[in-house]
Amino acid sequence: METLYAITTGVLTACGLYLTLRGRTFPVVVGLTLTSYAVNLFLFSMGGLTTDGATIVHGDGNYADPLPQALVLTAIVIGFAMTAFVVILAMRARSEAGNDHVDGKKEDRE
Repeated sequence: METLYAITTGVLTACGLYLTLRGRTFPVVVGLTLTSYAVNLFLFSMGGLTTDGATIVHGDGNYADPLPQALVLTAIVIGFAMTAFVVILAMRARSEAGNDHVDGKKEDRE
């Protein structure tokens, strides 16, 4: 299970980084979203990947750590809000510049 999490986190990070370095705004937004998903998986895996852990601690035993779950839940909500904000910003930049390049240069209209 740890291997699957590590591979998935690495693939999401690599794809997110590749898309973030593109020249258009939509791939940049998708890349940032994929990177945030990779960070969420990383935070979740830092709590330990137990499949038979109890949610409430009863003495000595294997239990699930609730802190990474709370952090990931908070990160999902913040990531959704930031993605919506960046999409609106990209739409505004496209309407003002006339194109969707990240550098924001206006095209020569002849």
